[in-house]
Amino acid sequence: MSETVRLADYTPFSHSVEHVAMTFRLAPEATRVTTRIRFGAGGTALRLDGEGLRLLALRIDGAAVSAEPDATGLSLTVPDRAFVLETEVEIAPAGNTALEGLYMSGGMYCTQCEAEGFRKITFYPDRPDVMAPFHVRIESEMPVLLSNGNPSAQGPGWAEWDDPWPKPSYLFALVAGDLVAHSDRFTTMEGRDVALNIWVRPGDEDRCAYAMDSLKRSMRWDEEVYGRAYDLSVFNIVAVDDFNMGAMENKGLNIFNSKYVLALPQTATDEDFARIEAIIAHEYFHNWTGNRITCRDWFQLCLKEGLTVFRDQQFSADMRSAAVKRIEDVLTLRARQFREDAGPLAHPVRPDAYEEINNFYTATVYEKGAEVIGMLKRLVGDEAYGRALDLYFERHDGQACTIEDWLRVFEDATGRDLTQFARWYTEAGTPRVTAEESWEGGTFTLTLSQDGAKVIPVAVGLLDPSGQEVRPTEVLELTEARQSFRFDGLAARPVASVLRGFSAPVLLEKPSSAEERAFLLAHDTDPFNRWDAGRSLAKEVLSQMVVRGDAPSALWLDALAEVVLDGGLDPAFRALTLRLPAEDDIARTLHEAGVTPDPDRIHAARRAMGDALAERLRDGLGDLVAPVPGPWSPDAGQAGARALRMQALGLLSRLDGGAEAQRVFDAADNMTEEVGALSALLDAGAGVAALRAFGDRWQHDRIVMDKWFTLQILHAGDAPAVTAALVEHPLFDWKNPNRFRAVFGALSANHAGFHRIDGSGYRLLADWLIRLDAANPQTAARMSQAFDSMSRYDADRQAMMAAELERILNAPGLSRDLSEMAGRMAGRRK
Repeated sequence: MSETVRLADYTPFSHSVEHVAMTFRLAPEATRVTTRIRFGAGGTALRLDGEGLRLLALRIDGAAVSAEPDATGLSLTVPDRAFVLETEVEIAPAGNTALEGLYMSGGMYCTQCEAEGFRKITFYPDRPDVMAPFHVRIESEMPVLLSNGNPSAQGPGWAEWDDPWPKPSYLFALVAGDLVAHSDRFTTMEGRDVALNIWVRPGDEDRCAYAMDSLKRSMRWDEEVYGRAYDLSVFNIVAVDDFNMGAMENKGLNIFNSKYVLALPQTATDEDFARIEAIIAHEYFHNWTGNRITCRDWFQLCLKEGLTVFRDQQFSADMRSAAVKRIEDVLTLRARQFREDAGPLAHPVRPDAYEEINNFYTATVYEKGAEVIGMLKRLVGDEAYGRALDLYFERHDGQACTIEDWLRVFEDATGRDLTQFARWYTEAGTPRVTAEESWEGGTFTLTLSQDGAKVIPVAVGLLDPSGQEVRPTEVLELTEARQSFRFDGLAARPVASVLRGFSAPVLLEKPSSAEERAFLLAHDTDPFNRWDAGRSLAKEVLSQMVVRGDAPSALWLDALAEVVLDGGLDPAFRALTLRLPAEDDIARTLHEAGVTPDPDRIHAARRAMGDALAERLRDGLGDLVAPVPGPWSPDAGQAGARALRMQALGLLSRLDGGAEAQRVFDAADNMTEEVGALSALLDAGAGVAALRAFGDRWQHDRIVMDKWFTLQILHAGDAPAVTAALVEHPLFDWKNPNRFRAVFGALSANHAGFHRIDGSGYRLLADWLIRLDAANPQTAARMSQAFDSMSRYDADRQAMMAAELERILNAPGLSRDLSEMAGRMAGRRK
């Protein structure tokens, strides 16, 4: 078992680092890295991190010394004063399949150092609270040589970069390759002229325009909303095919998974465009919330990630529909983070212990971390939130901070005591809030109870029986186990709209009839609660279909039809309302109700629900699938219209066997409609020819072909068999994280397929996780989370999943990444 790292054991590093100078002589099998570190005084014992490094030379103040590295680093006796340490090491980036540290992707050198990759490049105190300015020299025959900061000098076969801002080692970046730039410029509010470059492989430069536009809008938005301007003379983004995550915010040199940069209407869906916009913004916003102010230690990861996710959500809401964005964010939160909270992988937003920090880049840290920021903003108000953020930047610029530092800023700026609120950071699990109502003599009383002791902002509005709002949204603060709130002077008993805008990440238990939820679906003035009422009603109907074999209720069908066919509503909202609850969501709902979910019955019931909805909307589907007018645009309006069209096309295919979907597929001039029509055809069992045509058309496009792999498995009746066939395909590259996720992420997302009663889905995933772990532990560990819902299912399925987890744990040479995850899910670790 790996050593556990604990928050309580934190101690500052022994020495300060005043400056770092590095020279890279790049070669695929034998890169030489010379590092010169100027240390401040700090005693005679020095411990540096380092893994997989061949030490060639070691000097202190110019004099050679000898020391023998161990498996995790280097221990030295040093002068009890300021000194300069110089090391020379050799590494082999071509063989680095873990994609951590310095590695190669398609002949290009690139780095990924968060969280602890820098120790695979050189010996260094690889921790976020050690910050220093860097000078980097790169020597290579590659035509483009990039690092952090500003370019300072260059010549044939070399380039030098200076980053004037002190940074931790996890933000170090280097790229060298045969690249071309899509370039632009930006003038900051302070008058600084900034060169903007998106570096890609030759041939991809025509697919960068939207990413560049997103970057410029992000820079302007951060100035206007947060008062934060960019602080270097150049901002570089590089698109990389082999990347474990979405992107990385390295100071001045963001490195991106290429799928989150490259886009044309013909190759990227509207969802892809929206994701590019959000991720470009997220990484840029890190320049201040993550880079200028970073984490003291990795337990504080939510300090930068939760805040930056919240900021990118705000940005996307401003660029698109705020209401639709909020619904989409909650869908993601419930699907990923609530599942995490309910299983063996649950942990606080700020964990207090870990074995492998890479395993804590989770929905809890990111998405729930963002929800905590949102609650804080609701509690203190917009003006006070802005004042607190200004104080945060003023007080902590250039520092490595903690959650306590963050909360203290808000206390000082607002005068509030946030001791109780801080429990959101330290307690795991999803709180449960119960709402009870009473009505007497013109007074409506809402009583709220919680199963914990947190501060929970509950946004509430009241509607009269005709659907008019009689009390606008008010944020109630639930701070006790049980509290009552009175609303006086009402002419009639109102209908309460509770937890508007999903004002807190809680499970709300509010007894309400199907008729009341149908009323809210038709009339609620809060878009989120209007959607959520329909969602709740749909889940109840679907659960009854699974458990009792009921038919879909006419009440739900009629209420949904009224919304979907209302041309005055936002098409994107109508599209979300049409989306049926996911099978995994229903499994979780049944489990919480004490019912053991049967994946096959859930799948059959959901199909029957879709068939009934298609029949109910039969007369209106023709209008809904009409082409979106005007030339193609990635804007929110057109994207919403296409989303509604594709949802309707999927329903129509249940009635016409895919005839209209085939026509749309044949005529499609954009990837949204091509993929949407292909999905509808596959769902109708009529997509064999279209699937072949899609593969033939796009076989040379690595990003589009990920969709080809995914679609087949998502729509397969026997998903394990289809997956097993596809891993034999010549284009399946299991060492590429995108391709691996496209295949095995789809397998685990096919609920009935992954949970086949014969256990074939479990066995196949476990086989490939063991294989991948030897090459890429990070991706293997993240993909293993498909097993985290084991406790929901029947004894046979539980036994089969447990057996596969044990097989993983007994695999020789298992990484600490996968060992920790599998061990927690198997119940070996708490």
